Amino acid sequence: MIALGLGSNISGNNNTREENIAGAIKLLSNHPCITVTKISSLYETEPVGLKEQPSFLNAVIAIETDLPPQELLDVCLSVERQMGRVREVRWGPRNIDIDLLIYHDEQMNAEKLELPHPRMPDRRFVLTPLAEIAGDILVYKGKTAKELLAATSDNSEVVLYGKIKLS
Repeated sequence: MIALGLGSNISGNNNTREENIAGAIKLLSNHPCITVTKISSLYETEPVGLKEQPSFLNAVIAIETDLPPQELLDVCLSVERQMGRVREVRWGPRNIDIDLLIYHDEQMNAEKLELPHPRMPDRRFVLTPLAEIAGDILVYKGKTAKELLAATSDNSEVVLYGKIKLS
């Protein structure tokens, strides 16, 4: 399984948070080498790290691609740029964030990419939607997303927001 985490907590290009996430999914699925196979529900989540900012909407998608991990990351960063993402403050407000969470069972620790995503087990806002679409797939060090969710020390609020509307 290849999984991407998506998040948005501010409007961008006249789009709502929901439209930002739907737009990112649409741009990813328009790439000739990417097929979106599963889309989680949207979850409203409190910010982690920098607390003084609006709540996020988060989702996780599963994709199929022949792109190697670094090239997939480059596509994700390109989609963020196309959507007007500006990186000013670490963990700060953003109209879109796309993280490469897992790439099958690949493990890597490169300068710009770590797989699986190293902070995934500590992020309820990632684990909740991932658990929804990953089922019994092992996603991190021999554990499922549900097992990681049960063991996480993150007690931040994650509330079901609804389904993503792709137009």
